[in-house]
Amino acid sequence: MSEAKKIFDSALQQKRKVLTVQEAKTILKIEGFPVNPTGYGQSLEEIIAEAEKIGFPLVLKVSSEDIIHKSDVGGVVTGIRTVEELQEQYNTMQEKIAKFLPDAHIEGYLIEKMESGIELLIGSTQDPMFGPILAFGLGGIYVEVLKDVVFRLIPIEREDATEMISEIKATKILDGIRGQPAVDKKALIELLLKTSDFINDLPQIEELDLNPIFATEKGVTIVDARIILNDPE
Repeated sequence: MSEAKKIFDSALQQKRKVLTVQEAKTILKIEGFPVNPTGYGQSLEEIIAEAEKIGFPLVLKVSSEDIIHKSDVGGVVTGIRTVEELQEQYNTMQEKIAKFLPDAHIEGYLIEKMESGIELLIGSTQDPMFGPILAFGLGGIYVEVLKDVVFRLIPIEREDATEMISEIKATKILDGIRGQPAVDKKALIELLLKTSDFINDLPQIEELDLNPIFATEKGVTIVDARIILNDPE
């Protein structure tokens, strides 16, 4: 956990409670979470170089603590297949963000391997009475509309993780419908347990949001991550 603590300390020294997506995904990757291949750049040249390392198709995302819902302001573009398309979408993204959030501070841009599957979320928050709470449910852009989420106190056991998966309304989708294969529930259970342990070991984390997580028959992949730290004592 020493690398995570270094990143936490650096953010707090800069008077930031919200880690950048790059910082959050770096921590998760170090801790062995299944994070999708991700590059980072602050200029178009750096972005193109990262894209060529990862390979197309790609997703381009803005990295800014001032922009929580990236898709609402054109801060996410999926399915980019060529360098020329990447250049075009980068310029369009800058124009849209300047229009909707002209005062937003842009740290840089993330380049991610394009993923697919059923979109899920795993998150946590600190309850003042009960302590850390783990959330699991349907993810993606519809999470706030459908509110298909269940909760458990941290730490959880394997039985808790299994129950959480079966309790959401979308559980039948995870079992496979209309010829679609069932998702890898074993991998999903392991991710829930790993997240519980991660939060339990790091009380500095006030909120964690892994959304979306893409689930397929081959496993699970974390595509986006948000970490908010507690105020230092």
